[in-house]
Amino acid sequence: MSLHHQLALTFVKKIGPVLAKSMISQFGDAEQIFRLSKTALTKARGVGAKTLELADFDEAMRRAELELKFIEKNNIEVLFYTDPRYPKRLKNCHDSPLLLFSRGNANFNMQRIISIVGTRNATDYGRQLCKQLVEELQEYNILIASGLALGIDVAAHKECLRMGVPTVGVLGHGYDRMYPSQNRGTAEKMLENGGLLTEYSSGTNPDRENFPQRNRIVAGMADATVVVEAGLKGGALITAEIANSYNRDVFAFPGRLGDEYSEGCNFLIRNNKAQLLTCVADLAYSLGWEKNTELKNTPEQLILPIDLSAGERAIYDIIRENRSPLAIDDLSIKTNMPVSQLAMALLDMELQGFIRSLPGKTYCIN
Repeated sequence: MSLHHQLALTFVKKIGPVLAKSMISQFGDAEQIFRLSKTALTKARGVGAKTLELADFDEAMRRAELELKFIEKNNIEVLFYTDPRYPKRLKNCHDSPLLLFSRGNANFNMQRIISIVGTRNATDYGRQLCKQLVEELQEYNILIASGLALGIDVAAHKECLRMGVPTVGVLGHGYDRMYPSQNRGTAEKMLENGGLLTEYSSGTNPDRENFPQRNRIVAGMADATVVVEAGLKGGALITAEIANSYNRDVFAFPGRLGDEYSEGCNFLIRNNKAQLLTCVADLAYSLGWEKNTELKNTPEQLILPIDLSAGERAIYDIIRENRSPLAIDDLSIKTNMPVSQLAMALLDMELQGFIRSLPGKTYCIN
């Protein structure tokens, strides 16, 4: 696919990531969407005339051209959702970003990934928990993600740097700025063992509404989310709620009754929205982890299509048995399924990470 067109698709008003993925599944790739007339685009499921009224494709291409220059100048990698480097756990979430901007050397598909979140008003108790948590997680060959905010987030990142644990900070703005500015030094060090990740293009301010969106990436890219210290309101509880909605494990350290920044953790535990966490052994037992110092050299396990329906599994087997990518028309013949029904099944399978779409509406095993 054309990177220029992939970028441009993110700049088209009223076409969010869910609809964009559906359109790509139906039309083949981002470039094809820009080639078609608006009348032709309205034939796609979910795309109506009103959706396209505000869609300025020429302006989107112009903005994408400027963004390409920024990307090249700042050595930024673009991970489209069909890219094998795109976080597979996040890809399985229905509202995952169409693309991500990455800096650093992080492997977003490590076998074990944990997100650590908490209050911006971290206490000594919370910082000590972060230290203990990262020290114990270090033995599991793990990547730790957080939001690079003040308080617990940056405490977790700093402990990772101290222990040599790969760590990723997910930003709520573009790479042409850093918020909060006092974390800039930490962010630069993280590029050497981990990195930074954002769905936002250059020129995007750290506006308040961006951070709940940022939190879905923090929750979605990990096996589990750990809430270290949190009040009853704030981003940490939002991240926990999102993780729960993705059917991910959530853990929380309990705190003393009456402590303001333990109330959120105690609330999550009390309402069965988080498992009680006292040490990493609790988390490892729940996730079925074992310490393994040789895990770094262990190849990633093949994703088996155990979560597919019978129809989807038949599609998967046909694509797998074919030596070259299969076109959607050929698949329709082999599966005896209408193209419209097949397109939706292929989109679901692609979002789950089982298959990958290629130019020309062809598909292969991911």
